[in-house]
Amino acid sequence: MTLEQKIGQCFFPAVFINDTEENFLAIEQLIKEHHIGGLTFFHSRASAATNYEKNKQVEIIADSFEKLKALVIRFQKCATIPLLMSIDAEWGLAMRIENTPQYPYAISLGALPERYEYLAYEVGKRTGLDMRAAGIHYNLAPLADVNNNPNNPVIGYRSFGQNNDKVSNFSTEYLRGLNEVGVLGCLKHFPGHGNTSVDSHLGLPILEETLDQLMENELVPFIKGIENKVDSIMIGHLAVPALNEGKNTSATLSKNIIENLLRKQLGFEGLVISDALNMHSVSKLYDTKGQLEWEAFNAGNDVLCFAENVADGIQEILKNAAASRIEASFNRIQKCKQKVGLLEGNSAPEGEFDFEASSILNRLIADKSTTKIKDNNNSLHLFEAKNNGKLAKLSLYKSADNIFFKSLNIVLPSEKFALENGTPEAIEEVKAQLKKFDTILVTLFVPKAKPLNKFDIDETILDFLGELFSTKKCVLYHFGNPYALQVLPNLDSTLGIIQVYQDFREFQESAARQLLRNSRCRGTLPVTIAGF
Repeated sequence: MTLEQKIGQCFFPAVFINDTEENFLAIEQLIKEHHIGGLTFFHSRASAATNYEKNKQVEIIADSFEKLKALVIRFQKCATIPLLMSIDAEWGLAMRIENTPQYPYAISLGALPERYEYLAYEVGKRTGLDMRAAGIHYNLAPLADVNNNPNNPVIGYRSFGQNNDKVSNFSTEYLRGLNEVGVLGCLKHFPGHGNTSVDSHLGLPILEETLDQLMENELVPFIKGIENKVDSIMIGHLAVPALNEGKNTSATLSKNIIENLLRKQLGFEGLVISDALNMHSVSKLYDTKGQLEWEAFNAGNDVLCFAENVADGIQEILKNAAASRIEASFNRIQKCKQKVGLLEGNSAPEGEFDFEASSILNRLIADKSTTKIKDNNNSLHLFEAKNNGKLAKLSLYKSADNIFFKSLNIVLPSEKFALENGTPEAIEEVKAQLKKFDTILVTLFVPKAKPLNKFDIDETILDFLGELFSTKKCVLYHFGNPYALQVLPNLDSTLGIIQVYQDFREFQESAARQLLRNSRCRGTLPVTIAGF
């Protein structure tokens, strides 16, 4: 290969599974003319980080997975050297693709006791098998970010928690599961995106920590990953002035952070990949096409993820980079392709989904992660109220026909009500219906996992809950991101609070079993929640 072709191997542009034929032809042209090394798949343009203002609605497209497999086969046929196909599948392919197995968020795994860390390995393994079924061999996961900022707008539920030892152990186990089935893993977002309050898709987060502070906390999971020969590390779009002579330079563009800290000081010899180069924190920095790609490469990135200026970027690197530097990145990419068998021709999709195995795994995680936050003999109070005809069940943001309530029906029957939105009329109607009951089993299915707009919980619902908790005997089953508890009023007035981390069928059924049996909850909060 020529030096120019070897540079092409460093480019991993984005492919949108549900896109136009015109755009697919453009990708084929990049493969044939510029010898790009890989691709990164997204569901659609509306779902990717390019849709910042959320002007486009994400459509549900039932056959996305079949389209993905067809694209993998099609694009591999165009390549002289097999492409390393990648995707962001932190909680399974379902993060990007409909009708595929979904596993719990990292924060849900972080609620598991340490002795159950093998379940993180199983999630990595099952995710890897699902990816192989699509012909994808590189998962841009898991997060090694230590989430110690409750106001973090973009990490939060995607992190294993705020304890750096737990984050280290669980991310290492997840990686081991991926590798077990021939899929590469990636720790992100170096040097740590957890203690930030800015979304790097939109702006540049700044970490004010010193190197010593980073070494004691944020860098701990990355160091363990390096010790365990992690395949790749993704550089975050975040600034650490203490590592850049006081400058707010993104880590993605910093030799001090990549070459000096990650390579020399921490001894990482694997693949360094940039975070998506279309993200606003870096994409707006340069007017000249290809300049961003060169600056990212020059800083030490081997793979330029979501590069939008392939041809210009290749020419800028060819013009400015030393041949030895190009060879080093090329060799690291080839080593990864070799590891997963691509250079031996093993690039086709293989295997099928095992939804039953995925469900069994989710059930195990549900049974071991559910967390009692506040317990005043919750089950006893609910059964007493049922026997006295004073118990009602209230579901928020799901119908009263939800799986949790269905699972309680035979043993703990009562009248059921639901608020699926926060309209004043609906709330007044439910208030009137609840007047004759003194004990309420409240289930809150948190609408969104991200904290924007209070997790999309209506202010009217929050006001209603504040009144309900202070005037009725309430037991709350909270399904969703535990950080959402911080926006709920008057929680100290509740009888009890049980934290359930997902709304999957398996988690709802597990929570019902826990209530009916009044069984011990093994989970612990993986993050600090104000007031608890």
